[in-house]
Amino acid sequence: MSVEAYGPSSQTLTFLDTEEAELLGADTQGSEYDFTDFTLPSQTGGGDSGGREQAPGALTRRRRTVNPLACFPLVFVCALQVNGPDEGLLNGGVDDSVAKASQLLAELNFEEDEEDTYYTKDLPLHACSYCGIHDPACVVYCNTSKKWFCNGRGNTSGSHIVNHLVRAKCKEVTLHKDGPLGETVLECYNCGCRNVFLLGFIPAKADSVVVLLCRQPCASQSSLKDINWDSSQWQPLIQDRCFLSWLVKIPSEQEQLRARQITAQQINKLEELWKDNPTATLEDLEKPGVDEEPQHVLLRYEDAYQYQNIFGPLVKLEADYDKKLKESQTQDNITVRWDLGLNKKRIAYFTLPKTDSDMRLMQGDEICLRYKGDLAPLWKGIGHVIKVPDNYGDEIAIELRSSVGAPVEIPHNFQVDFVWKSTSFDRMQSALKTFAVDETSVSGYIYHKLLGHEVEDVTIKCQLPKRFTAQGLPDLNHSQVYAVKTVLQRPLSLIQGPPGTGKTVTSATIVYHLSRQGNGPVLVCAPSNIAVDQLTEKIDKTGLKVVRLCAKSREAIESPVSFLALHNQISNMDSMPELQKLQQLKDETGELSSADEKRYRALKRTAERELLMNADVICCTCVGAGDPRLAKMQFRSILIDESTQATEPECMVPVVLGAKQLILVGDHCQLGPVVMCKKAAKAGLSQSLFERLVVLGIRPIRLQVQYRMHPALSAFPSNIFYEGSLQNGVTAADRIKKGFDFQWPQPDKPMFFYVTQGQEEIASSGTSYLNRTEAANVEKITTRLLKAGAKPDQIGIITPYEGQRSYLVQYMQFSGSLHTKLYQQVEIASVDAFQGREKDFIILSCVRANEHQGIGFLNDPRRLNVALTRAKYGVIIVGNPKALSKQPLWNNLLNNYKEQKVLVEGPLNNLRESLMQFSKPRKLVNTINPGGRFMSTAMYDAREALIPGSAYDRSNTAGRPSNMYFQTHDQIGMIGAGPGHMAAMNLPIPFNLVMPPMPPPSYLGQTNGPAAGRGAMKGKPGRGGRQRVRGSGNLGAGQGNGPNSQASQDGASQSFSQGPLTQGYISMSQPSQMSQPGLSQPELSQDSYLGDEFKSQIDVALSQDSTYQGERAYQHGGVTGLSQY
Repeated sequence: MSVEAYGPSSQTLTFLDTEEAELLGADTQGSEYDFTDFTLPSQTGGGDSGGREQAPGALTRRRRTVNPLACFPLVFVCALQVNGPDEGLLNGGVDDSVAKASQLLAELNFEEDEEDTYYTKDLPLHACSYCGIHDPACVVYCNTSKKWFCNGRGNTSGSHIVNHLVRAKCKEVTLHKDGPLGETVLECYNCGCRNVFLLGFIPAKADSVVVLLCRQPCASQSSLKDINWDSSQWQPLIQDRCFLSWLVKIPSEQEQLRARQITAQQINKLEELWKDNPTATLEDLEKPGVDEEPQHVLLRYEDAYQYQNIFGPLVKLEADYDKKLKESQTQDNITVRWDLGLNKKRIAYFTLPKTDSDMRLMQGDEICLRYKGDLAPLWKGIGHVIKVPDNYGDEIAIELRSSVGAPVEIPHNFQVDFVWKSTSFDRMQSALKTFAVDETSVSGYIYHKLLGHEVEDVTIKCQLPKRFTAQGLPDLNHSQVYAVKTVLQRPLSLIQGPPGTGKTVTSATIVYHLSRQGNGPVLVCAPSNIAVDQLTEKIDKTGLKVVRLCAKSREAIESPVSFLALHNQISNMDSMPELQKLQQLKDETGELSSADEKRYRALKRTAERELLMNADVICCTCVGAGDPRLAKMQFRSILIDESTQATEPECMVPVVLGAKQLILVGDHCQLGPVVMCKKAAKAGLSQSLFERLVVLGIRPIRLQVQYRMHPALSAFPSNIFYEGSLQNGVTAADRIKKGFDFQWPQPDKPMFFYVTQGQEEIASSGTSYLNRTEAANVEKITTRLLKAGAKPDQIGIITPYEGQRSYLVQYMQFSGSLHTKLYQQVEIASVDAFQGREKDFIILSCVRANEHQGIGFLNDPRRLNVALTRAKYGVIIVGNPKALSKQPLWNNLLNNYKEQKVLVEGPLNNLRESLMQFSKPRKLVNTINPGGRFMSTAMYDAREALIPGSAYDRSNTAGRPSNMYFQTHDQIGMIGAGPGHMAAMNLPIPFNLVMPPMPPPSYLGQTNGPAAGRGAMKGKPGRGGRQRVRGSGNLGAGQGNGPNSQASQDGASQSFSQGPLTQGYISMSQPSQMSQPGLSQPELSQDSYLGDEFKSQIDVALSQDSTYQGERAYQHGGVTGLSQY
């Protein structure tokens, strides 16, 4: 730690690196330990003795103040050690040690006498609201929440004041009047801006003066040069999540130790409490009912009512959070620029001072604009967003519904409110209810499959096409043909489409064949409008009649498939001239008389119904499927694209429209659903239906040939995220750009990691980060690519942080050496915005670079996967390897780049290999999720393991059937880790998935009656057609007398209804296989009883079948049960 960073050297002993602070704060040392090892190293650098001779004063003072605190933990140690039956003894032990401790304390003379009684007297008003430190030089007043906080870290990664500002989204502060700088409100010298996250300082030429300026625009203006300030010297006031120590003193280690110890979790909960009750204290956290966690999602559900009871509250949590977020976004004093749209509607343009980065403003969102001034009568109008902040500027545009009385001459004094619409949440809740109540909402098979029950597999009898390629679409490769063929014959299928594998073409081909079967219109959904539009475009090429159903609020927004949109198809219908006349009249005058309006509406409804009924395919978003216009319709076949980006309730909206054949397309190794409410996300709302079905053992069909990336770019993602299964459909020669002159460090590998040493800073929103050094490097690289012949729209810049995105947009336009227009066409967006899209060149700016904070959500492997797989011709990563290499996945990536000699540093025109060393990469083993080797996507719940007598209870071995099956097997590790035994037979394994074993029905007590009659259905009361299918088809009758039927008689063990199937058992009986790098499949299991009989079954049952035939494959009675496959 450099002393200079913290101000004058006289204070060197006051500050501590967090690592040391944590050692002290942990309070676990006994008094017999000497504290010399906690002093900062002395100038001589010799051992302890050298340090002691060097600075005796400092050391003795530290010893005297730190040592007594070590007595406190001893009190607890004593208390824990006495575990005899005699309570008096226990208390005696505690009293003794307390007496000793207080005696020791009494003998000590603290230098700060007045602070001895730190906690006994009431704290002054300016004490830190978290920990109680009240040295005026160390505390800061938050102008918004009216509370004081100190600049100490305590046990957290940032100082208390910064923690509070970030959590409470406050930005303005004042220093204490008795502090060294007096009662100062921190603000920009130039423009008066008070956002501390924007403020920084430039040491003026006369050294005694420090000038506070905001990062943008003041510090980046060229006019500064006149005032002889050097703007390149600008540094933020907050560094490493702490105020600079010359501005606000950092409390000494003694003060921090003596203060109240508060954890990051407590801080979060306290901040939540303050939102509703600003006077709440830490003590209030202990009250019952303060922080109740919602019930966690399960893996299997007893019935649809249980399903609704678990997901309903989570959807409500998310809705409430979203509402609170939207409604808290009211902003005053907005300046509006008025315009008239081509459709004669009024458009208002305005910029919002940096909104909170949680706010996701989308096209089609409703906004209420009010006029608050006195130059015109008060007015309010509602409009929907038609433009959001982008490269062309941070303006937002809304189109007003009606411009009557709008003060279009007046630009100032407006207020903006966000209108929260509950539509999407209502539709999810209603879908959950329909699923539970309505028999006809889905077929019995899909009902049971979605709830995780075992059911007999069925195949759909259908005429398979001669040629699988659809007209108007490219030819399919072998894995795509396999997918289409398999999906057409199954009621429920999952397709996993890794990046660039032609997921959209495959989906469009499936839809084409489904609609040719003549079972009514096919419903095609995706969570986002962009994804729906892309798929709609492809399906339209096949010549089918496609209708794109938009939300009413989005009808004005242009898209590539606008001509297919329902409202546009209606206005072009020649069969209804009356409707066209009324439409024309409405467009010209804006309003219709009430009789005309009535007639217009009736005609429009008729036209809509006619178009929808006659369509081959209807495309809409998942939530859009809840549109009242579709309410009366039933869809036999439903395809959901990008289903891994939708929450489960969102997927259910289309599913309950009568699904008999459901196809989910997605990739759970890419980004999952966006859930704003952390509580709901933690309880499992952020797990998609696709993921849960994968964990239940429905194996996705994986598309395996990628057509996007240069083979050098696809190697790392394929090996890490897809077990090395991706094949390249393009050669290196296909991916060399003609007339493109850029020097890659390794000519045959169009990629490099550009080592950048800058530090991250908190962005102006307080909730995001930026990194100015990286931004400057990204601009240089972009300019170099443009000069080398890349077109601006072929370059994408990805950064995970909104703060960096916004800074980059401004930086490129103001500081780029080429024309601004060029930089405007370069797309700069978050990883999320790029999902599902591609560019020729991708520059990834990692942003994070710090000592203590970690790397935030760069940690998410799925984010990295998406970022690395967007580029066709080249990838350049700009980041700080020192900070990133601490995380295992990034460590693997950096080592990979280093091995290939593409980890570089130095000026762009003379790049040289970086000599940085990293620790050896550890093997990437993902213990929690069987879905992918390094994807922590699944949610688990191990309560079932604790239920005595359940299939997963290992405590009682006596109760097991005395069956040879169980002697060789741990019940939980029934199937070896990974599809090992199949691999040896060279079966196509689409997925390195550890299948949850389906226990033989016998020991689950789920058979009814003797095994001979197993085909019988077990009816559930009140659910016609949805009997729970238990058992295993028509096994040979002779089996009824075998040991297998034992459990059916005594019914001893309990069924699956005990809550979720625990997934804790991924550490299976052969853990060593799990840890192999996913490329080499484990050997054939050596268990003697598996033999040839098993192989013959495997051939039939496991040719990539959707459900793992666990229970049947292990029955001893031959293959009879599998004959229908």
